[in-house]
Amino acid sequence: MKFRYKKYGPRVLRPVIPIEIIKNSVEVPYEVLVDSGADLCIFDAHIAEILGIDILKGERQQVSGLTGFPEFYYLHEILIKVGGLEYKTEAGFMSMRSSAYGIVGQKGFFDKFVVKFDLQKEDLELKPK
Repeated sequence: MKFRYKKYGPRVLRPVIPIEIIKNSVEVPYEVLVDSGADLCIFDAHIAEILGIDILKGERQQVSGLTGFPEFYYLHEILIKVGGLEYKTEAGFMSMRSSAYGIVGQKGFFDKFVVKFDLQKEDLELKPK
């Protein structure tokens, strides 16, 4: 399945794709950055709230991003749907105040798909493993 890169201004292209996050029969459409440098999938706490997840009941983990300041996220089992394919995974939820999208990374995404980035063509191809 192929996805087009999204444009963020005249010079910025990013591999941001639509997915659905599912828990307790509730499906939430969400956009995510496909990030080969991310260790796992992390989504905004607001999504957990919509899904009926009490994020503080998840396993607490720490992450340091670009700022270098540690922040905490909470792991929960969810379903992710990408291009009609649904799979179970574990994802972290945290407050992502400044981001319009979540992040999918090595564990929970790249372990499920072969990912091909093509910046020149401005597309991303996913093949299920």
